[in-house]
Amino acid sequence: MTRRKKPEEFRSFRWFGVKDLRAFGHRSRLYQMGYDHAELANKPVIAIINTWSDINPCHAHLRARAEEVKRGVWQAGGFPIELPAMSLAETYVKPTTMLYRNFLAMEVEELIRSHPVDGVVLLAGCDKTTPGTIMGAIQVDLPTIFVPAGPMLRGNYRGRMLGSGSDVWKYWAEKEAGRVTENEWSEMERGIARSFGTCMTMGTASTMTALADTLGLSLPGASAIPAADAGHARMAALSGARIVEMVFEDLKPSDVLTAKAFENALAVHMAMAGSTNAMIHLIAIARRCGVPLTLDDFDRVSAEVPVLCNIRPTGEFLMEDFYYAGGLIALWKQLKPLLHTGERNVIGTIGGALDEAEVHLPEVIRPLDRPVAARGGTAILKGNLAPQGCVMKPAAADPALLQHRGPALVFDDYDAMMKAVNDEDLDVTADTVMILRNAGPVGGPGMPEWGMLPIPRKLLKEGVRDMVRISDARMSGTSYGACILHVAPEAYVGGPLAAVRNGDIIALDVARRTITLEVDQAEIERRLAEWRPPERDYSRGYLKMHAENIQQAPEGCDFTFLQSPHKLPEPEIH
Repeated sequence: MTRRKKPEEFRSFRWFGVKDLRAFGHRSRLYQMGYDHAELANKPVIAIINTWSDINPCHAHLRARAEEVKRGVWQAGGFPIELPAMSLAETYVKPTTMLYRNFLAMEVEELIRSHPVDGVVLLAGCDKTTPGTIMGAIQVDLPTIFVPAGPMLRGNYRGRMLGSGSDVWKYWAEKEAGRVTENEWSEMERGIARSFGTCMTMGTASTMTALADTLGLSLPGASAIPAADAGHARMAALSGARIVEMVFEDLKPSDVLTAKAFENALAVHMAMAGSTNAMIHLIAIARRCGVPLTLDDFDRVSAEVPVLCNIRPTGEFLMEDFYYAGGLIALWKQLKPLLHTGERNVIGTIGGALDEAEVHLPEVIRPLDRPVAARGGTAILKGNLAPQGCVMKPAAADPALLQHRGPALVFDDYDAMMKAVNDEDLDVTADTVMILRNAGPVGGPGMPEWGMLPIPRKLLKEGVRDMVRISDARMSGTSYGACILHVAPEAYVGGPLAAVRNGDIIALDVARRTITLEVDQAEIERRLAEWRPPERDYSRGYLKMHAENIQQAPEGCDFTFLQSPHKLPEPEIH
C-alpha cells in the first residue's frame, strides 16, 4: 500500500503552515481575498494552469472547465488556485505558435515552481499548448494531470462532413481550379467550425493530446471526448478530484514518463497516422525526461505498426467518429500486442483501462489484420539534402509520388512563392519538385506551418492534386500530400537545402528512405561557401533568445539550456 503524505509534508505547508512572520503574511493575504485559513489548512493546494483566452477558439470553453476542475478539487478535499498562462491560439498567433512553445514551457515551469502549490492540472489542447505545458510541468515534477481541450464537433456543408484544415486545402484547390463558386466557399466557411474545441481531424492537437493520454498524464481516454460533449465537463471534474489523491500518493510525472511509455506513444502515433509535428514535440518532451528519443525511433516503430485509424487527413472519418467508435482506449485494445500494458498512468495502467474497452465502429478503428495502411503513418528520409533527416507522411500522399525524380523549383521566401504559384505562366510541371527554404527553426523564425506548399494554379486547372514539395518548415497536422518537411539542417544555418538551384534534379525514394540532390558534393560545398542567409532582425528580446538557443527539428526544437532532466532546487521562502 502506497504511503500517503501527511499535510505537514505538503510543499504548500512551507508557505502557510509554519509559525513565522512570512507565513503570517501569506495567511493574512488569504483573509484579504475572502478565504479563511481553515479552508486551506491540511489541504493540498492545486494549481490549475489555464491557457484560455478570448481569441483562442480551441480553448474557448476552458474558463468553464477550470470551474469544473475546481469543483472536483473542492469535493476531494483540495484547495484550487487558477493560474493563467500564454494561450497560443494556433489560428491567430503569427508567424507561428511554434515560436512560443518554449516560452510557454518556461512560463509554466516558473508558475509552478514559484507558487505555493502541491499538485498541478494542465488545461490545454491547441497544438503547442499540450507539449508546452507538459514540458514545463516535467521540470518541476509535482503530481500533474493533463485535461485535454477536446476536438470540436464535425463540420457540415450541405449534409457532407467537413474536417478542419484537410477539407480547407481540398476545396481551396477546387476553388482555384474553378470548380467551387464563391458562394459555395462562403457557405463552407460558415459550416466548418461549429463549436469550441481543437481541430476534429487527426491534426497536431488531436495527435498530441492522444499521446499525452497514452503517456499516462490524463484520465484514460480523456483525449477523445469532444469538447462540446457533457462528458468533457464531467472528465474535468473527475480530473480535479483525482489530482488531490495524486498529491497524497506523491504520483509524479517522473513515475509515469518512462522509456516504455514513450515506446507506447510511438506506437499510438503510427497507428493514428498522427501529425508530423509530433516528432518534434515528443522528442522535446522525452529528452526533458532523460529519454534519448530520436527520429530513427520513429522510423523503426513505423515499420512495425500499421495505420489503424481511418481518420482525415489520411482516412475518411473525424475525431467525433473516433470517440463514438470507442476512442483512444479502443485503439489501445487493438494495439494491445504492441504495447507495454503495464505502464502506469494517473489512475492505474494502460492494461487496466482495457478491461471494458470495445471497438463499436470497426471502419473507424481497424484491427491489426485489416489496417488502413500496412506501415505506420510517417517516414524519416535521409540523404545529402537532409543529412540529419526530414519527415514525410506517406499514407497521406499520392502513392505514385513515393518514388520520384524531378527538377527543383526553389523559393527563398513565402511571399515570392505565393506570387509565383498564382502566375498561370509559371514554368512548372507535375514532375517539378517545389522547394521553400529559410522557413526553419531559426530562419522562419519558429518553423512556421508553411510546408504544404500550394500547388500552382496552372497545374490545378490541369487536374493535378499532388506533387512533391520540400521545405525546412513544418505543416499543419491537418494537411496532406507528398510534402517533405523539417529538412535538417535548415537552409538558414547553412544546410544543404541552401545549395539547391532551379533545375537541379532531386530524387525521392520513400521505400529506401532516401532523398538526394543529384549534384556533385564538391559543387554543393562550393555553393554553400558562397551562400549568405537572408537578413533577419533578431537584435533583442525573445527573438534574440530564440535565435541563439533554438535546436534543429531532429533535436526537438527545444532551447539548448532547457533540454535536460535536471530539476532546479525549491525556492527560498523568506
